Amino acid sequence: MDIGVVFQCNPPAARVVELARQAETYGFSHVWTFDSHLLWQEPYVVHSMILAATRTVTVGPMVTNPATRDWTVTASTFATLNGMFGNRTVCGIGRGDSAVRTLGGAPATLATLRDAIEVIRELGNGREARVRDTTVRFPWAESSSLEVWVAGYGPKALDLIGRVADGFILQLADPEIAKWTITRVRAAAEAAGRDPAAVTICAAAPAYVTDGSATALTHAREQCRWFGGMVGNHAADLVARYGTDSDVPEALTRYVAGRSGYDYNEHGRAGNPHAEFVPDEIVDRFCIVGAADEHLNRLRELEEIGVDQFAVYLQHDAKTSTLDTYGETVIPGLAPRPAATTAERANRSPG
Repeated sequence: MDIGVVFQCNPPAARVVELARQAETYGFSHVWTFDSHLLWQEPYVVHSMILAATRTVTVGPMVTNPATRDWTVTASTFATLNGMFGNRTVCGIGRGDSAVRTLGGAPATLATLRDAIEVIRELGNGREARVRDTTVRFPWAESSSLEVWVAGYGPKALDLIGRVADGFILQLADPEIAKWTITRVRAAAEAAGRDPAAVTICAAAPAYVTDGSATALTHAREQCRWFGGMVGNHAADLVARYGTDSDVPEALTRYVAGRSGYDYNEHGRAGNPHAEFVPDEIVDRFCIVGAADEHLNRLRELEEIGVDQFAVYLQHDAKTSTLDTYGETVIPGLAPRPAATTAERANRSPG
């Protein structure tokens, strides 16, 4: 399993770049950022600096959207970064949440999302795309290679992801919900004549490493409770669309019954007062909190059901220590190094 990390583009940008550089030295495979230009700094500018400061990590937004950015400009941005830094980008995209709602807009329709995926992927891979009544292509992007990973929760979104996406982003770490979504994505891929295994599965959630004590767990939950509020925005949409009697797991939708409102000025921030409705059970299920061995156990469980990458949302007061523990303990623990020699050979007497 790959391990990625997700940052907000809070100023100073140099701090984000430095954390990304540290993540690479610890073996993280991907560096992601939020894309919400009113709440945080412009991600693609920061991406260019991250790519310049690193050598191997893949960089992208988690996630952009089709509403606030022209699709051809988005594709051009990725193709340009690929040309500069050697095909090290990935486009994460969804219908839109904070980036559009802070402007008084609404998430894009799935039909619009599907069209945007097609245009961004074709142009980002140096191919022709149809934009309205015009066929266009970047004449300078022949060598660009770009995958488009799509975020979603609902049945129709999951079906679309299975049909067209290179990867699936599930923004939570609950094995029960993950299993349901992955099964649906893979079934849709197979029905569309695709290889279900060709769709990369990425689960993303806050991870907070504690010393195993009850006091530390209480603090970690408070630092990560905001995530249940963020997911709750999407869960509330699912309840509005599908009701409470659908095949969407109750574990994803039941807890939003206590949700009374949401202030996007506090979006994605530890201590968000509009996440008070999120119970400890949801924090424990959606996030990974606890001692390092608890992180390893959950990650192995996710890997067993098909998750290819876990991306750590690093929005809390223990950014550096979390990177340290993941780099020193969790990542090596997921992929232990083979022995250089066998015991028999190592113990053999000379001569």
